[in-house]
Amino acid sequence: MSETKPDFTPDTEKQDSADLSQFELLQRNQYPLLSKAVTFIGVALAVMHIWFNTLATLPELWISATHFAGFSLMCVLTYPAARSLANNKAALWLDVTIGLTAVACLVYIPLAEDALYERGVTFIASDWVFSILAILIVLELIRRTMGWFIPVLIVISLTYVTVWGSWINGVFSFPGLSYETMLYRSFYSSEGMFGPISRISWSYVFMFILFGAFLVKSGAGDFIINVSRAVAGKIIGGPGFVAVLGSGLMGSVSGSSVANTVSTGVITIPLMKKAGFPARFAAGVEAAASTGGQLMPPVMGAGAFIMASYTQIPYVEIIAVSFVPALIYFLSVAFFVRIEAKRSGVHKVTVESEPVSRVLKSGWHYLIPLAVLVSLLIAGFTPTYAAGLSIISVVIASWLSPNKMGPREIIDALAQGSRNMATTAVLLTGIGLVVNVISTTGIGNTFSLMINGWSDGNLIIMLVLVAIASLVLGMGLPVTASYIVLGTLSAPAIYSLIAEQELVELLMNGQLPEQARAIFMLAAPDQLDALTKPMSEQSALALLAMVPADFMSTLLEQGLGLEKVALALLSAHLIIFWLSQDSNVTPPVCLTAFAAATIARTPPMKTGFTAWKIAKGLYLVPLLMAYTPLVSGNMTDVMVTGAFAILGTWALIAGIEGYLEAPLNPLVRALVVALGAGLLWPDMPLVVRAACTAVFIILVVMTNRTFTRTNNAQPSL
Repeated sequence: MSETKPDFTPDTEKQDSADLSQFELLQRNQYPLLSKAVTFIGVALAVMHIWFNTLATLPELWISATHFAGFSLMCVLTYPAARSLANNKAALWLDVTIGLTAVACLVYIPLAEDALYERGVTFIASDWVFSILAILIVLELIRRTMGWFIPVLIVISLTYVTVWGSWINGVFSFPGLSYETMLYRSFYSSEGMFGPISRISWSYVFMFILFGAFLVKSGAGDFIINVSRAVAGKIIGGPGFVAVLGSGLMGSVSGSSVANTVSTGVITIPLMKKAGFPARFAAGVEAAASTGGQLMPPVMGAGAFIMASYTQIPYVEIIAVSFVPALIYFLSVAFFVRIEAKRSGVHKVTVESEPVSRVLKSGWHYLIPLAVLVSLLIAGFTPTYAAGLSIISVVIASWLSPNKMGPREIIDALAQGSRNMATTAVLLTGIGLVVNVISTTGIGNTFSLMINGWSDGNLIIMLVLVAIASLVLGMGLPVTASYIVLGTLSAPAIYSLIAEQELVELLMNGQLPEQARAIFMLAAPDQLDALTKPMSEQSALALLAMVPADFMSTLLEQGLGLEKVALALLSAHLIIFWLSQDSNVTPPVCLTAFAAATIARTPPMKTGFTAWKIAKGLYLVPLLMAYTPLVSGNMTDVMVTGAFAILGTWALIAGIEGYLEAPLNPLVRALVVALGAGLLWPDMPLVVRAACTAVFIILVVMTNRTFTRTNNAQPSL
């Protein structure tokens, strides 16, 4: 039967409201002049940031301070202290004072910086006042936009450095810094609130958020949904596949899971419900698929840019190795959709749409900006430069369509990009204070050593510990902030284990390079002959344990090579980045699932558990990154590993659900789980994986015939 396009007008209005704060809606209706002021500030900020990232030669500290001040103004106007301006003028004056104070902090830095250093970094009264006010403004604005958790975390971090760190004993004891030193490092130095995290915010993050705003304004969002309907609408479970494909494509440029859910969910969730999918399942699919948007290149949220800064690995390499893992994740969600479609009788429902060729013919120009972006990145241009030219290409490409972007549309896109950036800007500024404390105190190294001790060198235990820590942090921190904190704390430990694991394999095979053997002369000179021969894993681990910690970094570089070491570091950060996404769909705090539940009108917590089940790839793919060459291998290794991983994931999901192409009896269900484990198990001989593949395909064909015979229908694609 054929699906007619439902009326989405009420939900579209809900989407429009969800994208705006309450005050922005109030501005539209009662305070149009103030709304125009917000638009003007947004446009000015966007233009300034484009200049900062292209032609400006200002000190980075000044740019970061401008970034903070400008978006502080945006936040106080869009997230006011009082819900009603008419009844609380005192709150309005408070907001104006906060905004003007942020601007005053910006002006103060260039005026006072030289005098501060001439005094030998000794504070005078004004230094104390402005540095404290800047921190208080960050705390207040994050409280308004994100709640209390992050401000409390920042206060705990700053007081740990100055007050209570010296009160505790053990590895976390810290002798303490003076208030003056702490404020200097927080306000003036290149490591505090205007440090590297802020630089990433005003460069990479803002430029790509602005790029996404231009794409949406040009009509690319509708094109993505139309392409998804045309490609996936006729497949079994078509409405569900439209959600998976649409959210993946939209998320690849938006980089925000909640925004992705709101923008695509108002279309896909009603579509799935009308087709016959359970409402809670429809919301869970949208939440899980939208979460995957932050894992899909080229944007991958703000995390990919921070990862590039932390690891010093080019951004284009990060998105290149991330494509296959993201594909595995989206297919894992799609497998849940197919199984539920057959089990719920949705297999006969298709989505009415135009042919793919007609959709592409009418909207091919929307692909030009993405092609420009990818081409520039591959050619070696910086991400900010590539994003800037891609924004220009969006405008030019729109002239090839009926919806040409003129001055008004460009202004709207600039303003919307700034609105979308406001909360992220103040958040990353505040998180810079936490990261500064971690680096100042060395608590990151301490935490890594503790994880190493708890896991006793066992990588799987370490990953479980990091996953638990990620979930706890994710209850109060957004995904990007969670990744920053967790990456700073635990990435070194995961990297060390992954790299040492590869070194152990070289020792076991007797393939340790000559230059690396020289290091063992210091630790175990009597074992040099054994280094040229294969050895047991226990002997390799014992030999590695003799190497002093100070020489381990050199040994890894000499033994594995710089490229392998970089890939091991990248694997560690990608694992943490993936695990950080679980807070989107894991109760009790799962904002993406809650947003989907609001659209589907389902219980939020139950929807969260459904989304968590469907998003199991968030845990499976990091294991593959740690134990297989999914990220660190050559192209052949990656493709072979990815192909077997896709089949293995399908088998495991079928085993979990007890349904492949038809219901599975307990014996066949156990066999399917075993086949999935065999396909996914690291270092499994190729012949065994080939046999598992053959048996699994036979089971797929047999169960499909059973389903077809039972339902008296022809098999579908």
